[in-house]
Formats: sequence, structure tokens, C-alpha cells
Amino acid sequence: MAEISIVCTRTVVSSLPVEPNKFFSLSCLDHMMEHNNLRMVYYYQFPYEGKVELGNPTRKLSASLSETLTSFPIVTGRLQKTPEGLWRIKCNDAGVRMIEARARGSVEEWIQVADSEQELRLVYWEEMFHKPYFWSTFYVQSGKLELVLLMPILLDCVQLTEFEGGGIAIGLSCSHLLADSTSATMLIKAWAETHSFRKMLTPPHFSPLPSRSISNKDTNRKPNVDLINSCKSSIETPSEAAISSSAKRHATVTFAFSDEMVSKCMAEAEARGDTITEMSSSPFNALAALFWLSISKVKGMNSRLVNLLICLDARKALELEKGFFGNCMVYNRVCLGPELNEAGLVDAAKAIESAVKKMEEKEIIMDWIDGLESKKVGVVDSFTNGSDLVCANWESLDPYSATFESGRQPIRVSYHVQPVLREGHVLILPSTEGDGPLCRVVMVTLVEEEAIRLCKEPFINHFSPNILMGVKENQD
Repeated sequence: MAEISIVCTRTVVSSLPVEPNKFFSLSCLDHMMEHNNLRMVYYYQFPYEGKVELGNPTRKLSASLSETLTSFPIVTGRLQKTPEGLWRIKCNDAGVRMIEARARGSVEEWIQVADSEQELRLVYWEEMFHKPYFWSTFYVQSGKLELVLLMPILLDCVQLTEFEGGGIAIGLSCSHLLADSTSATMLIKAWAETHSFRKMLTPPHFSPLPSRSISNKDTNRKPNVDLINSCKSSIETPSEAAISSSAKRHATVTFAFSDEMVSKCMAEAEARGDTITEMSSSPFNALAALFWLSISKVKGMNSRLVNLLICLDARKALELEKGFFGNCMVYNRVCLGPELNEAGLVDAAKAIESAVKKMEEKEIIMDWIDGLESKKVGVVDSFTNGSDLVCANWESLDPYSATFESGRQPIRVSYHVQPVLREGHVLILPSTEGDGPLCRVVMVTLVEEEAIRLCKEPFINHFSPNILMGVKENQD
């Protein structure tokens, strides 16, 4: 494995000054994710031809990042507390930190042998000191091997790695307090567009979450509390197994499913006599059911299933603008009825379908947001703090369109949610465009021993996934 060495640290500021005395308030969905951070790594094949000076790509990327930051004032700001004790961003042109680093070998050699622990070395992350105002909201590391844009404890981080043997890895690290996976991906894509085209095709849109005006509220309507009760239940009732797993070492395994195998999984999830709905035939429902059953088995649940919390992007349901920047993920626990004690793929997919449908109705989501705002439940982190296995539908992300050089899309993209606690999580992601419309990448983070057993699980291997990133059994 190539060694990574840091060369220098610098600050990148936006090319245009930000409007003075400008603040951005954070929503209840932002505060709900305060204790989590998101880390992403983009791998590119950028071979050198003998005349390109190492470090030159980093200097060009630094310049285009400076231009990009003019459209992301929240990124160059600093955190402050409101009188109510909530976070907000003060836009003050303080810039982002950039770390320049180097590594030997090529990007192809790296991805062939790297596990999740080694991959996370490509994303700089540092817990914020007691005075967060003095820290940048974003952090960048760059260099002859890598460039990283990092956000300390609460905000986003991007890393670009320039390998001496050819190739670049761009990593993003951010706190969920500022952005979710959609927004973090948006930032990388905007940076790539600015770098390649000198034009941002989808500028970010900073606005509050939608709310019901007093005149539009139906006082006779009973709010739907299913989503918020699911969230509260996940937070308040951790299992003994989930609590004990928080202190154990975790590992991430990345599975790649071909178009043919996803189609096969969907067909087996639909094998029933009644009418097949459009939702039950989705790749997400089928793959989520597959991993729900398999992970429950490797956790030793016997005939029972581990509690499952579904995570979906609510931008479309809330009719938000495409460039909405912030957190907009909603959660719902899958109902565990008696019929799921001996569940197969069909029953599991049907239960997931039912949970997903509730998360696609605008009024139900608005009830959930109103409940979070009124009860302040959102201050508690729900992604990793409960007793549930979290399965996130991130199929709508578009990381492979982030092309910093013409015709060179990422050859692989990884997402990690930290810290990893409790039962673990499953991230269902898109694959490269050339692999077919149904291809998916599934990143599973579990206790290390469970992750090793999951790679050998016959039910998953029945669909012949390619393991892009595994876990070494001989690790200490």
C-alpha cells in the first residue's frame, strides 16, 4: 500500500468577496445529523505523459475551487451559536483549508488492494476544537498524490489525490450538520463544471425547508406521526447487541451488482400471485430486502430480522429546487409484523415498499418536519444513534457526471458515514453509466466479523456480486 505524505497546508478563498453580515440558519434536519459526518472518495484515471509536472493538476484545481466557492458562501463561513443554542453559519470569506499530499503508485494499484480503513486515509478529517469559529467549514487536501477539501467536525471535506504513478483521488468529507450526500455530491460536481467549462450548470440554492403557513394549516386534520415515531423509537430503544457493537471495530464492504443480477434479484422479489406494483419492482426495494435478510442472518438473528430504518432523499417529494443545498433526508422504520418472523425476499421487499410509500407523500413529510421543529427531536443524531440497521437509497446521486477533464469520469466512487455505531448501515448507490441502467453499488458497514461473514453469505453470492472493496480476515 502506497504511503501518503502531507507536503503543505494552505487556505483557498473565493475569487469574489461574500456579501457582508450574511448568515445562514440551519434547519431541524440539519441539526438532526449534527453528530455524523460524510466522507466521499472519487477515483480518476489521469495518466501522465512524461511532460506533466507533478503538482500542476493540483494548482489548477485550486484555482477552479476558488471560483467555485463564490457560489457556496456557506462553505467559506464559520460556525456560530444562536441565542437559542443552535448552529448557524456566518459568511466571512475566511476560506477553506487545503492540504497538499503525495503518494506512490497508481490509482489502479490503490483500489485493487485498499480496504475501507486505508481508503479513509484519502479524506482528511479533524475534530473541531472548542472554538469552532476559528475553523473553516470546509477543508481541502491537495498534492502530488492527493488534494483534500475537508470540513472539520460539522462541515464538508473534499480530497483530490494525485498519484505519482498516474491517477487522482478526490475525497469529500463533511458533517451532516451542513450537508447530506446529495449536497456534498453537488459541490464536487459544481467544482468539476467550473474546472472544465468555466460555468456551473446547476448553481446551489440556499433556502429554508418548506413550511405550512398558518392560513394553510387544517386545524381539523390529524397529523401523521409515523415517521417521527419511527425516528424516536430508533433513538430511544437501542438493543443490547447494538450498544455492544458501538465499541467494536467496523469495516466496509463494497459490492457491485451487474444489470443482469439486479434484474434477477428484482424478479425473485416479485415472485408472488398478486399484482406487482411499480415500487416493488425497484432495484432499491429488492437489494434492500436482500441485504436486510442477509445481515440479519450474519448477526445471528435466526428467524427474526434486525430493525431496519429506511433513508430517502425528500427533495422531489417536497418539490424543492434542484440545487437545494442542505439536509433533506427522511427516515422511516420498516414495520416488523408477525409475518416477517420467517420472511423471505418477497415479504421483506413488500415491507420495505410499504415504508417507502409513506416517505414519498409531501403532507406526511411536512408532518414529520413540523414534529421535529416543535419537539426538538432533531437535535439527536438519528442515522447511527439507534438500534436499527440503516438502509439509504442514494440511487439519485450523480457522482459519475463529475468530470474534471473531458471524457474522464470517475472510475469508482465511495461514500462513508461516520461514526459507525450500533447495527451498521447499507448505502445503495448508482454505478457507472456504461454498466447498464439497473447496475448498483452497495456499500455495507458492519462490525468487522459480521462484514467478513457477509462476504461469504450464500444468499448474496447467489446474485454473483463483484466485491470492489473487501475486508482482510487477518487484521488485528
